[in-house]
Parts: sequence; C-alpha cells; structure tokens
Amino acid sequence: MATALITGGNIGLGAAFARRLAADGHDLVLVARDKARLEAIAGQLQTAHGVHVEILPADLAVPAERTLVEQRLADSSAPIDMLVNNAGTIVRDLFDEAPMDALQEEHDVNVTAVLRLTRAALPGMISRGRGAVINVASFAGYLSPAGWAYAAGKGWVLSFTDTIAGSLGGTGVRAIALAMGSVRTGYHERNGMPSGTSRLWLEPDAVVDRCLDDLARGRQLSVPGPVYRAVVDVLELPRRGLRGLSRLARRNRERGVSRGEAMATIPLR
Repeated sequence: MATALITGGNIGLGAAFARRLAADGHDLVLVARDKARLEAIAGQLQTAHGVHVEILPADLAVPAERTLVEQRLADSSAPIDMLVNNAGTIVRDLFDEAPMDALQEEHDVNVTAVLRLTRAALPGMISRGRGAVINVASFAGYLSPAGWAYAAGKGWVLSFTDTIAGSLGGTGVRAIALAMGSVRTGYHERNGMPSGTSRLWLEPDAVVDRCLDDLARGRQLSVPGPVYRAVVDVLELPRRGLRGLSRLARRNRERGVSRGEAMATIPLR
C-alpha cells in the first residue's frame, strides 16, 4: 500500500489531502505542530478508511524538528511514495515593518522546508522508480503584491517545482505545483485575514481533487478554478517555453545521457 506524508496535515487543505488520500487507500504520515489535532484526525481517518496513520509532531521552522521529518522521508525501511508540502505560514506586515523573527519563520516553513523535504524524499523515490511530490504554492506567487514576502516565497515554490519536475523525466517520479487562489480552509480566519462569499473562493476538497487529477495526467502545474486558470494561462506563457527546454533535456536523458548532462543543455545565461 502506498504511503503519503503530508505537512500541515491536521487542518485546512492538508486535512483535505489526508481525507482524499485515505479514501483512496493510502497510508499516511501526518506532520504538524499540534499533536492533539494530529491524534484526532488520525483516529478519524483510521476508523473511516481502515488505513494506517502515523503522526509526526514537528515545527518545520525549527531545524532539529524539521530534521526528524527529513529522516522519516529518507527511511528506506518505510518508504514514502508521495510528499505533500502543504504547511505554510504568513506574515501580514509589509516587509520593512515585519519582525525579522516572523519573516525568518515564514521563510523557513514556506521555502526552506519545501527545499529540504523534497531533497530528502527524491533519492528514495527515484531509486524505487515511483513517487510524487506536490508543492502547495499560491496564485499570489504570480502577482507578488508589493512588500509581501509570502508571495515571493510562493513564487519560488512555483519555479522550484518547475526545476525539479523538468529533471525527473524517465525516473517514474512526478512533481506538481498547486497554485490555488483563496480556499475556504479557515486559514484566513486563523491569520486575522478577511474571507468572503465570492465565487472566487474555492472549496478545499475540490482543490485537492483537481490537483490529484492534474498529477495523474502528468501535469506540472495545477490551477483550480476557471478564473484563476484564465489568468495563469496568460502568465504562464514564458514558462511554457522553459518547459520545452526541460523536455529537450528529458529526451536527452532517454537517449542515455545522464541527468546532469541533460540538464546542462539548458542555457542559463
């Protein structure tokens, strides 16, 4: 049975991923800071779907605790087949007014953890010839509102996922970025931000369904919601050219060129 590790898996979009994957028969490893909530959702999912749910309480902004998650991802005796980098935090203050400690925590959770956990997971997946990484980005990553470091971090997640997805051709491992708009997860309320009733607001279960469908279709980007997709289709035009170069590198790999040599065919300057 396949096993998925989900960060931020106890609430919101992470819990929606957990429910869907458990319903599909995946065993789960759920990572979050709140042990009590982890235990509660683990019990619910085990009862409802008969899957095994392991909990791993950890704060991804704390290096020692993040290392525990990296070690779990790299454990070949209990392999992880899917990594969902979902955990996130947000600083609402303008960059030059925000406390440095808060900015560092935001960066560590939204960027550093995505980098390190993906790096920990990929070697085992590649050696087994199967696996998937889902990186939860944001529609905000395309817009970069002035003075908002959160959006810049999510823009990095989009580019990072493009980078690794382009290098995984022929390995049996897939990577996809999820760039959703506003989702009714309680995230905005927990962070003191307004939520609305507009049709632009998305339901978490529908977001997860769309993402997993796009992953199954071999796509590198999932954008739920027709309005968001229409905007991103325009913004993505330059990236499509870069993905063409990545496909060239992939074809080189399929002809027997090493992954490193294949990626070297992409012009960097």
